[in-house]
Amino acid sequence: MELFISIVNFVNRIMWDYVLLFALPAVGVIFTLMLGFPQIRRFPAALKQTFGKVFDKEENARRRAAGEISSFQALAVAIAAQVGTGNVAGVATAIVSGGPGAIFWMWLAAFFGMGTIFSEAVLAQIFRTKDEDGNLVGGPAYYISKGIKHKGIAKFLAAFFAIAITLALGFVGNMTQSNSIASSVNAAFGVPSVAVGIAVAILAALVFIGGITRIASFAERVVPVMAAAYIGLAIVVMVKFNDQIIPTISLIFSEAFSTRAVAGGAAGTVMKQAMRYGVARGLFSNEAGMGSTPQAHATANVDHPAEQGLTAMVGVFIDTGLVCTATALVVILTGANEIPGLNGALVTQEAFSIAFGTFGRMALSVCLTFFAFTTVVGWYYFGETNVKYLFGDKGLLPYRAIVIIFIILGSLFTDIGLVWSIADMTNSIMVLPNLIGLLVLMKYVRNTSKDYDRCKELGEIKYDYKYE
Repeated sequence: MELFISIVNFVNRIMWDYVLLFALPAVGVIFTLMLGFPQIRRFPAALKQTFGKVFDKEENARRRAAGEISSFQALAVAIAAQVGTGNVAGVATAIVSGGPGAIFWMWLAAFFGMGTIFSEAVLAQIFRTKDEDGNLVGGPAYYISKGIKHKGIAKFLAAFFAIAITLALGFVGNMTQSNSIASSVNAAFGVPSVAVGIAVAILAALVFIGGITRIASFAERVVPVMAAAYIGLAIVVMVKFNDQIIPTISLIFSEAFSTRAVAGGAAGTVMKQAMRYGVARGLFSNEAGMGSTPQAHATANVDHPAEQGLTAMVGVFIDTGLVCTATALVVILTGANEIPGLNGALVTQEAFSIAFGTFGRMALSVCLTFFAFTTVVGWYYFGETNVKYLFGDKGLLPYRAIVIIFIILGSLFTDIGLVWSIADMTNSIMVLPNLIGLLVLMKYVRNTSKDYDRCKELGEIKYDYKYE
């Protein structure tokens, strides 16, 4: 067991501290430059594309009758997976380990990540297909296997990705999310962890069996309320500590570029530590380049692939620009990050406790529960898409049963550290084939972006979708 733990820690150190810390931002920079900074130039159009028809009753009724998934619903499924415990615990960890300056680098990683996720969504739309029931499915396994010309390499990378994401998110990842829910509810309300795990498993199963239509409907209703409630609590904290907002913003920028040595004898500068933890936790939170969210974006019924690329960028903005920033400001404003002996979600919990007392702890527990549960639903679907790629519909029943078992098992762990480490390792491994696919297929993204501009000039947005 000690050898296994050593291997897991070694792989995580190499992948997250070196390979992905540079590879993910580099890919984001490449796509941002190639596409002409879409996160700036196209952002107003992205907002219009995402929210323009949310309240159109006739259009929504038509989509429901046709069983279609709207652009916003696909985004809601993606955000359900993106906004999770990482937005609460991960951000706090970045601040404690890398200092307040880590938040600046988290913002920068998200900015370039918007270029990456635009490309992932576009490719997911171009190379999507239909399953045995006629539902749209897609994602990295599909665009790698169909887009890369060398079929031997394509099939290997696609299968490698599909297996890795199913293990990383569907099984191990959902175990960690279940543990977060059980621990939080037990600490705040005294409910036995195993009872929480069983309840989560039952509720999740009810959502799972409805397929993507029910998952999208669930996400569409829960995600906006969940995010708004959390951001609303954060705004109250900002109002309460309003005299510290400007000094806090100033501290974030000054610490991001500080060249003084790290305290405590650690090697490097404050800037180096801030960059390392800010970029790593930011990328882990918004998932740009990781290959997870394209599964959701492939299901959207839009007129052109670039339209879903625009919507995908909004997802990164909501995840990092709003939710992660809300956590960061609450933690720094209250000074919870300076309390010795605290890390992860405990830091954020202490921040809300400082601001609201006992109510703060209970409110954060409720928010964490919803964050983690929606992540369970989103991650389940990402795994389901890849199980379909590997085995077809016949693999769904065993997959659902295993996910339910892992959810219950997750609630039983008192020390989940090793499971989190395994999740980090499998997450990092699944990124590699996705990044290779993105770089090899970048010409499709560039050409599709140009075609979208051509369609706009002609006044008719359309794309010839082909399903093999």
